[in-house]
Amino acid sequence: MFFSTELVKMAENGDGENMSLLENKICQQIEYYFGNHNLPRDKFLKEQIKLDDGWVPLEVMIKFNRLSHLSTDFSVIVEALRKSKTGLMEISEDKTKIRRSPNKPLPELNDQYKAAIRNRSVYVKGFPLDATLDDIKEWLEDKGPVENIQMRRTLQKTFKGSIFAVFDSVESAKKFTEIPNQKYKDTELIILFKEEYCTKKNEERKQYKVEAKARAKQEKEEKQKQAADAEMGIILFKDIAKEALEKAKAAHNGNLQLRNKDVTWELLEGDAEKEALKKLLEDQQELLKQKTKGRKIKGKGRGGKTPQGAQKGRIQFQGKKIKFDNEEGGEDHAKTEPASPKKRPLEEMEKEEPAPKQLKTENGGGD
Repeated sequence: MFFSTELVKMAENGDGENMSLLENKICQQIEYYFGNHNLPRDKFLKEQIKLDDGWVPLEVMIKFNRLSHLSTDFSVIVEALRKSKTGLMEISEDKTKIRRSPNKPLPELNDQYKAAIRNRSVYVKGFPLDATLDDIKEWLEDKGPVENIQMRRTLQKTFKGSIFAVFDSVESAKKFTEIPNQKYKDTELIILFKEEYCTKKNEERKQYKVEAKARAKQEKEEKQKQAADAEMGIILFKDIAKEALEKAKAAHNGNLQLRNKDVTWELLEGDAEKEALKKLLEDQQELLKQKTKGRKIKGKGRGGKTPQGAQKGRIQFQGKKIKFDNEEGGEDHAKTEPASPKKRPLEEMEKEEPAPKQLKTENGGGD
């Protein structure tokens, strides 16, 4: 709930008598309920004023929390309103009902009115999250005539530590914003016109959207790159790769396919070849780690010991290798054969030439 401090002219019911602090608070609270800022959005109160030509019984009014905390005594409430200088409220002859004066109708909520309210509204941030409306109202009392205080809250209804304060004029709002180094207790406050705050907030939202869009684009490109990498492969030839590739292309009229799909072939040399072999080794080692994680490494004996005769320092590539027939008249597709030498005839293993020195140097093995 918020307070209203609309100071218009001498009340028709009042005679200008001095008001006690309690009476002043009662008037401010009731005039807030029926004021320009609250009444248009207070569904319950709007329904009440339709029942009896605008009149609302005091019996209903004392059920409003903030008013009931001040007083539930009809005579105290009526006496406070009688002394009011705003002229906003009327009291019934039997002193049991009150209403907003028909001579002070609600303003039309058009764009012009909304713009006028916005131009005299100020954003203030830096209040403690446990601050109450009364705390903030008390702090604002000597800062100029304030019509309304809106405590900004999260979706969970908790105070965000910031407010919008509506002053009675643009001049009053400007005077407030120009007060230097304003603090609430020991905390320095951020003070901006509401229009300035909203513009700044919109720019931040736009920037966030741009950055989020850029992040999404980058993630998409990385996924596409990973997908493209998954469609790439490396073939190691036991003979000179260039000659083998040329013979394979010649045997298939320059159109080498895998699984009936066109493939782009590129011969890796120099640094590109070294980098490819290095990555291939790393991938194979990572695959080996994943396969052997949580169980004994395949091929080891009891106690994790390597059987006698096993070769040390060699890395055997898993999976299948692709080998091309170098002779003319070969088959129309790439042949595949297991990488493991265990399934190959002994005679063929003995006839094989040692792998090039460069491959030995890069991958640590002769295959």
